[in-house]
Amino acid sequence: MDPGLALDLALQLLQITIVVAIAPLVMGITRKVRARLLRRRGPPLIQPYLDLWKLFHKEAVVADNASWVYRRAPYVIFAATWVAAGLVPTYATGLLFSWSADLIAVVALLGTARFALALAGMDVGTAFGGLGASREMMIASLAEPAMLLIAFAVALIAGTTQLSAIAALFATGEVGVRVSLGLALLALVIVGIAENARIPVDNPATHLELTMVHEAMILEYSGRHLAMIEAAAQLKLVLYFSLVACLFAPFGMATADKSLAAMALGLVTWIVKIVAFAVLLPIAETTVAKMRVFRYPAFLGSAFAAAALAVFLRFVSRGF
Repeated sequence: MDPGLALDLALQLLQITIVVAIAPLVMGITRKVRARLLRRRGPPLIQPYLDLWKLFHKEAVVADNASWVYRRAPYVIFAATWVAAGLVPTYATGLLFSWSADLIAVVALLGTARFALALAGMDVGTAFGGLGASREMMIASLAEPAMLLIAFAVALIAGTTQLSAIAALFATGEVGVRVSLGLALLALVIVGIAENARIPVDNPATHLELTMVHEAMILEYSGRHLAMIEAAAQLKLVLYFSLVACLFAPFGMATADKSLAAMALGLVTWIVKIVAFAVLLPIAETTVAKMRVFRYPAFLGSAFAAAALAVFLRFVSRGF
């Protein structure tokens, strides 16, 4: 094998591996910080790793009326989320699979995982599964158009939807501070909160039938199936953190310089960003209350409005 190709493949495999390896730690940091803010000791940082290990070693209990959709959905959810998270540039741009790291493709992969989860929630036929699936689809119908408008707004500035090219351009500082980028960032944060079932849209720590969305669809899962879904949820959080870092804070990433020092600096910088976001998320969550279900459209509608305004400002600035 060509040494250059082997090095490119190793760097790409490093990115794919590190996102799945750090995902439980990121979840552990958010839980720990939230617990400390509530004046509790909280679980250890490695508790998500221990939970996944325990679930993988438990027997998977499957309902009698469950079809193959119920059994295969966790693997589809995890695979689609992992591929999407692995495509988002983390510590460097221009990696081996950067040509496929398109923002539209990431949205499509997340939509595939969401579709599989909703199908699995309805497959057994329980009331909770149908309730959670309907709410998930309602959120998706509002979040996906906002994500596409965010991609459109960023593409109008960068001239492409390829994440690696966008990060390389924004890292140079030539784009500067723009109102449209600020609005796109606001929209992405709102969509990320909703997609990851965080407060104020959902509370991942509750099982109250009137409020839960994500948890309602996975109540019947256990063992390795539940472990795959939980790992996918942790990966999804890292994915959105990486998206924010890639699009709006790409400093420190290795772009033109592919030396070992530049790669190491990019990796350390990315980890610092992810940890910072993991600390800021629970701080923001403890300052707001869980909203009612009928207020979800207003919350996600603000993301759509912000993204649409960002697109409008780009058109105005170009003289359209």
